[in-house]
Amino acid sequence: MAVLLYYPLVTPPTEIVHQALLYWDGVASVVPRESEIYDAAVSPDLKDLRRRGLYTPLTFDRRSMEVLQDPEYRGAFRGNSASQVLMEELHRLSRNRDRWGLVPNSVIYGSKMSYWLERELLRLDLAVPNRERGFWSLTVPTEVWQLIIGVTVRELACGDRASYVPYTENDEAYRWALRAPAQDRVPAWEVELGKLLPVPAPGTATADVLAFRERYDDERLRLMRALHRMLGDLRRDYDHPADVLAQLEVELKQAAKDYRGAAKSSRMAWVNRSVTVTVGVAAAAVGALVIPDFGWLLGAGSGYAINVATREIRPLSRARDDHDFSYVHRVEQGLS
Repeated sequence: MAVLLYYPLVTPPTEIVHQALLYWDGVASVVPRESEIYDAAVSPDLKDLRRRGLYTPLTFDRRSMEVLQDPEYRGAFRGNSASQVLMEELHRLSRNRDRWGLVPNSVIYGSKMSYWLERELLRLDLAVPNRERGFWSLTVPTEVWQLIIGVTVRELACGDRASYVPYTENDEAYRWALRAPAQDRVPAWEVELGKLLPVPAPGTATADVLAFRERYDDERLRLMRALHRMLGDLRRDYDHPADVLAQLEVELKQAAKDYRGAAKSSRMAWVNRSVTVTVGVAAAAVGALVIPDFGWLLGAGSGYAINVATREIRPLSRARDDHDFSYVHRVEQGLS
């Protein structure tokens, strides 16, 4: 499977931590490189999960940030789509800074910025230099911070860090992560999976979730392997979605049934949240995505309905054939 890469904060909501423990190999988040700041930013629960091998703190330096090429560079390589989105949106935010009441209140450390981005933030008066406790950082409005982190995490997760999948509960950050310039868009599937992925109700102890993970490891692995196979096949065989789903119907339905049985046996209370995954497909698929009749996939009355739509997203600068997935988890939005 893969690791859930949470953004835009360091510490995910408890519900998303539980989601990661149940349906992923673990959870990761981007943390400051400075050890002193790391100790303050990472919660005790995450540190405990790290000791168990279930949490990975990731750090990005300036070199890794150079994937976001300077959009004003006039050499052989122009800025990529991610850089263009950042530049366009930073200028828009700058023009409306006073009217929208943008106030610098979020910190981005120097280790998370490329040089051109730092330059633009200061030039557009969207950042205030800060050297708190001796560490170089910029203080920016929340809207700017969400934009930068959202774009950056998706690019880096789908580059060299192929085992990480971006995951957030923040609709704004999710929107920034996928936003595309008008002239540079690729098609994507948008799949609602919440009915298949129940989470423990609020107030459930993480220790109980860990115990469930261990006791019902076979059931949860079967379910996630079936789901990941379905999403991967939809990405590769985008022009034959009905065939993809027909091949996996029996496997996915049985895996979902077995997992639901395990959940009922656990004596924990469970809830269903909206969990949507966007699956990027090849640029050649423009105009080719046709939504089949999905009602039959798991049976209309089974309670496992999968909703599917199409959309357009930004292409990745270093796309991989097997890796362009982004999740949004709406913590407060239940599914009936």
